[in-house]
Amino acid sequence: MLSVEEIKKYDKNYNLHSWSAQGALNPLVITKAEGIYFWDSDGKRYMDMSSQLVNLNIGHGNKKVIEAIKNQAEKLPFMGPGYAVDVRSELAKKVIEKAPENMGKVFFTLGGAESNENAIKIAKLVTGRHKIFSRYRSYHGASFGAANLSGEPRRYTCEPGIPGFVKFFDPYIYREDIDFKSEEEAAKFYVNKLNEQILYEGPESIAAIFMETITGSNGIIIPPKGYLQGVRTLCDKYGIVMVCDEVMAGWGRTGEWFACNNWNVEPDIITFAKGITCGYVPLGGVIVSKPIAEYFDENTLMCGLTYNAHPLACAAGCATLEVYEEQNLIENAKNMGKILGFELEKIKEKHPSVGDVRYIGLFSAIELVKDKTTREALVPYGKDPDKIMGKMIGMLKQEGFSTYSHENCIMIAPPLIIKEEEINEAMIILDRVLNFVDEYIK
Repeated sequence: MLSVEEIKKYDKNYNLHSWSAQGALNPLVITKAEGIYFWDSDGKRYMDMSSQLVNLNIGHGNKKVIEAIKNQAEKLPFMGPGYAVDVRSELAKKVIEKAPENMGKVFFTLGGAESNENAIKIAKLVTGRHKIFSRYRSYHGASFGAANLSGEPRRYTCEPGIPGFVKFFDPYIYREDIDFKSEEEAAKFYVNKLNEQILYEGPESIAAIFMETITGSNGIIIPPKGYLQGVRTLCDKYGIVMVCDEVMAGWGRTGEWFACNNWNVEPDIITFAKGITCGYVPLGGVIVSKPIAEYFDENTLMCGLTYNAHPLACAAGCATLEVYEEQNLIENAKNMGKILGFELEKIKEKHPSVGDVRYIGLFSAIELVKDKTTREALVPYGKDPDKIMGKMIGMLKQEGFSTYSHENCIMIAPPLIIKEEEINEAMIILDRVLNFVDEYIK
């Protein structure tokens, strides 16, 4: 068994960590995790207030899922994607049963980026078109196609990119210099602008419009009432495939099985990952509508992955969906989300540095500003010259509150198993650390 010193030494010497300059890293050595908590090698406990990467919906150490993986490993750890396997068939059926009524079949992948890569390909195959619309404040993955699909700065290293990717603006009401009288008015404005851009790009060339149903790490931007319905109407009008990326927002995170259910909208394609297995084994997928599924009855699906519908992952997925139901986690996300939202509103009212809070279910973010009146962001877009966001995340971690930030927003997305007293404990820590930011902006 490796000592703590060896673990850290080997990690520094041999691992490359994502999104980081390697020399400055000093990673914690984690030795245990259970429920909403994990512990480092010094025995310090952390509340996992971002569900790791907004994927650990059922929390750490769920025995049912672990047992399902063990049993499958002993029975049949791998079988190529061309064969029918019990857990593979069972999970596909369960996914379609949970999805909106218009959905027909699912293509399994290993994660969110692969799901979006294959959704791009499917949309192009069924339409014969080449342009793909996606939003500026979006993240769809770090592989080359998914990075081109993404709108935020992590796409820059993949540019010049693949021809045909077109960006449009999010319905980001907090940052819009218009005083909308209602959500519906805002929705109409954004849908009309999108329609205008579609006309400029040529509707006959556009294969798909991709959206995170609720923008995730880029600020939990929740669509105003009527927006998703308006996009659905545009897609129907021009024969464009509507794709909802639910990698983060799906599987109960918003208090519904899928976030699009909050607005009774049926996309043509849903991409997912994260909450289907909660990271116990990597798994993602592309759910396609019945008409798209029928298209591939006669036309070849030019998608393929060695580990498509991996039996260990499918076993974990079946068990995870049972955990959601047995522990009533979808309803708990909805109920605890109301409590979290109430506490976040109190924090917004109290702290000069908090410009806005946005939340739905247990999917929320705090947007930090230098000035509430002007709404000047705490850090410039794509930059953090004083490392203030990093310092704040470090202070939260010191207090036992683990999460991450992106741009000028802090993610608050705890496991769906969280209890009211745990939310209250976490908000006390957050409130205390925000005092530091209040002093900084003075």
